[in-house]
Amino acid sequence: MEVRIKPDLESKLEQLAAERGQNTDALVEEALLKFVEYDEWFRGQVDEGLAAAERGELIDHEDVVKLIHRRYPG
Repeated sequence: MEVRIKPDLESKLEQLAAERGQNTDALVEEALLKFVEYDEWFRGQVDEGLAAAERGELIDHEDVVKLIHRRYPG
């Protein structure tokens, strides 16, 4: 597989790879793996949320507002 990237990103990848003692191919593969794993996790979380909503397991708006204010006071 070939992927074309912009020169400025390629330069940053080369610098990062050098700092980490890796080649750019290994760094790109690691980044893609993390992206794919995150996407799989995220889609799973969405599916779980949709299934819970279909079962009627919902949170009232007021409770969400309270949660937000507790988590992010001020």
